[in-house]
Amino acid sequence: MAFESLSDKLQGVFKKLKGKGVLTEADINEAMREVKLALLEADVNFKVVKDFVSAVKEKSLGSDVLESLTPGQQVIKIVNDELVTLMGGANSKLTYSPRGFTVLLMVGLQGTGKTTTCGKLANYLKKNGKKPMLCACDIYRPAAIDQLEVVGRNVDVPVFTMRECREPEVIAEKAMKEAELKGYDVLIVDTAGRLQIDEALMEELVRVKKAIKPHEILLVVDAMTGQDAVNAATGFDEKLGIDGVIMTKLDGDARGGAALSVKQVTGKPIKFIGMGEKFDALEPFHPERMASRILGMGDMLSLIEKAQETFDESKAEELERKIKKNEFTLDDFLEQMAQIKKMGGIGKILDMIPGVSSKAMKDVNLDESQKEFAQMEAIILSMTRSERKDPSILNASRRKRIAAGCGQPVSKINNLIKKYDEARKMMKQFVNASGNKKKRMFRGF
Repeated sequence: MAFESLSDKLQGVFKKLKGKGVLTEADINEAMREVKLALLEADVNFKVVKDFVSAVKEKSLGSDVLESLTPGQQVIKIVNDELVTLMGGANSKLTYSPRGFTVLLMVGLQGTGKTTTCGKLANYLKKNGKKPMLCACDIYRPAAIDQLEVVGRNVDVPVFTMRECREPEVIAEKAMKEAELKGYDVLIVDTAGRLQIDEALMEELVRVKKAIKPHEILLVVDAMTGQDAVNAATGFDEKLGIDGVIMTKLDGDARGGAALSVKQVTGKPIKFIGMGEKFDALEPFHPERMASRILGMGDMLSLIEKAQETFDESKAEELERKIKKNEFTLDDFLEQMAQIKKMGGIGKILDMIPGVSSKAMKDVNLDESQKEFAQMEAIILSMTRSERKDPSILNASRRKRIAAGCGQPVSKINNLIKKYDEARKMMKQFVNASGNKKKRMFRGF
């Protein structure tokens, strides 16, 4: 989980502050020392840490904080606001060409996940009503073109290639003409990377930039490399001029220092973050939501957006009708479990819920949760249609037959039926409660 260590340490500092009815200057100084150490341990740039702690300390020592009835809460608010400012203030969106055809040039060092990120970005754009095409301009790395073609197939986006051409700027120019001719509105150009920034790489990227005049140049960096990612951003910006950063593998970096440093050091915003391996695991970067997660306040807006992506209004209405008429079947139960999987599983949901600490996350065995989903699916699919529709007919002999069919013990089947009954009762209560609320509202007219 991103920022796990930092989040735990900051929450520990604020727990102490909230436990005091009155805060003194000595309390603030002690808290700021701990905040400074936590940020440095999270691999945040030293100058960024110094400026951040200084700003928080100055505001925390104001009379409106020290004389407040809830000084601890006031300090937390100041830290939250400063974290948001540190990471860019607000979500920095992609900008598109006003003439209707946009070119995005993807650059970065080798091993940052640039080619996969091209596919994730294409997938994101498709979901948001765009018609993207990918272009393969990495002419050096073995099988780079093949990899982009595989990525393109996975997200159902066409890939422009010129395997015999050794001039990336020529390939990119031809791709632009082809994309416009075929009615695509975004061209995503995947370029070559190196193990480090060198003149040859930069000269090539400058040639590509001159040839296609991209609307945005997006640098892909690996969050796991910490301050090296920030240094790469500085180097690429000085030589090429970048418009934004896409930070990959943030889900695997428990420290998160690069995400907290890059905007302050380079002046360039993080536009997207990679939060997993799948092609839908690219999220727009929202500084205020990330600050909220770091301070243990959750990220309900992202959770709601995730739910809306998987939410089908007509299916929800049909489900409500079934619950009211006691027609909620095991097929419906399985579908609800699949919705949770679509949202990224239990771990992803818990990560966004306010007050769920990383310690609580450790107590949840995510591998076990995934395994349990698979077992439940196998059990339900081993039943006949009539058994799924009416589980009350599942006598001992039927349960033995299902157990043999799915390779699970009868106790697992009994456990599934118990969970299904509990879910059915809970949903019934929820539907009845929301129905009564609607009735009360209409009574007022």
